[in-house]
Amino acid sequence: MGDPAGVGPEIAVKTVIMPRILKQCNPVIIGSREVISKEAAKYAPGKKVMAVSKISDCDFHPDIINVFDIGEKGLDKLEYGRISPIAGKAAFLSVVKVIELALDKQLDATVTGPIHKKSINEAGYYFAGHTEIYAYYTHTDDYAMLLASPELNVIHVTTHVSLREACTLITADLVYKKINLIHKGLQAIGIEHPKIGVAGLNPHAGDEGLFGTEDIEQIMPAVEKARKDGVDAEGPIPSDTLFPKAIAGTYDGCVAMYHDQGHIPFKLIGFNWNKKSKKMESVSGVNITLGLPIIRTSVDHGTAFDIAGKGIASPTALVDAIEYAIRISKNSIS
Repeated sequence: MGDPAGVGPEIAVKTVIMPRILKQCNPVIIGSREVISKEAAKYAPGKKVMAVSKISDCDFHPDIINVFDIGEKGLDKLEYGRISPIAGKAAFLSVVKVIELALDKQLDATVTGPIHKKSINEAGYYFAGHTEIYAYYTHTDDYAMLLASPELNVIHVTTHVSLREACTLITADLVYKKINLIHKGLQAIGIEHPKIGVAGLNPHAGDEGLFGTEDIEQIMPAVEKARKDGVDAEGPIPSDTLFPKAIAGTYDGCVAMYHDQGHIPFKLIGFNWNKKSKKMESVSGVNITLGLPIIRTSVDHGTAFDIAGKGIASPTALVDAIEYAIRISKNSIS
């Protein structure tokens, strides 16, 4: 459900009642019965919220919203748009529970709503985000964040660290692992023979060593090794060239060296800002964690505290995340 003080529960309720979604899967919201009941009264009148403690007890009927209840009380009294350790705890417990259920093969895939890192940390759970929680509880060492959309697919070599630390962390071995992860990830979403562009770290990809040697010493050897393995990869490519070419269709996926290098172009094409109303009309794009033993996709937007509780949050990104999870699940089965 995401953070109960944010838009996560709202978009979850709006999404799981859609005929488009119900035709493709059996959705279960993992979270608080109190929170989901409150949101359902506003956005799904006439639908019954059914709380379960076992997935096998779910009743997949179009008029029923199934909620696996984490059991936390008083969450329906939370104030929208506020950082809170109570909300952080509920969000965290929901994530841990969905991981447990998936590892136990009770779920085919997991989809996460937005959480607030500050709230989770204030609750005493010291993780940088969803990706790190999933890696910890699935005992996964080699993993990565893939931002996916029809126009652009981006994996990151480093994510939630300072830019100074990212430069130190970028090694040939790590870049090589991420190239392989995106190769397999793109195949999982249905691209049989993906072409991958690898971004340089420095301006102009170092310009033959004039602006740093990382591109020559770390990135280039990783690309060459991946190519020897049969991966169709090119790089290092200056990022201001790579991303426009990828959006134009030259590459199926891109390897970004650090968080903002990949997130900025992705959000430029996925975030629809209305200049007249000065509001975000819709957000598209999916976050997929690669390398896990279970399937995890997520919306690629935050808790949107500024609009939480106002009923105007768009479920577009959550719909996309669910459909990507279904696609990966089917490819995994086949």
